Amino acid sequence: MENSEKNFLGIDWGTSKVGVALAHAETRLALAYKTLPNDKLFIANLGELIEKEEIGTIVIGLPHHDKRIEVSFEQEKIGDMLKSRFPVEVVYHDEMFTTKMAQSAMIERGEKHVSASDDAESARIILQSFLDRIVS
Repeated sequence: MENSEKNFLGIDWGTSKVGVALAHAETRLALAYKTLPNDKLFIANLGELIEKEEIGTIVIGLPHHDKRIEVSFEQEKIGDMLKSRFPVEVVYHDEMFTTKMAQSAMIERGEKHVSASDDAESARIILQSFLDRIVS
């Protein structure tokens, strides 16, 4: 199966926890999936998810900087590692204000303990924004 026919995974990277979202190739509708601990099992857990969900493209949120010159982000190191270990395409998408947007959306829905699960919602926003951009 080509990557263009495979599903999408969105990542909101954090030093202690990582939000994950999924979108199927057919619908291109991103859904918050879960928050994974950023620990020594993170890559193995993500690898299982990549295989199980037939992921072809991983979209990683990256801070936007207009005047970026030779600044390296942890997200890019993770992206390089994922590309070297799994048959996936890795792309980066602006994550500016996604946590605030996620928290606002969750509060509007009446959810409790927003900060405990806003990472997965942030990943959903990053992924959906990317999908909306490539479909247009």
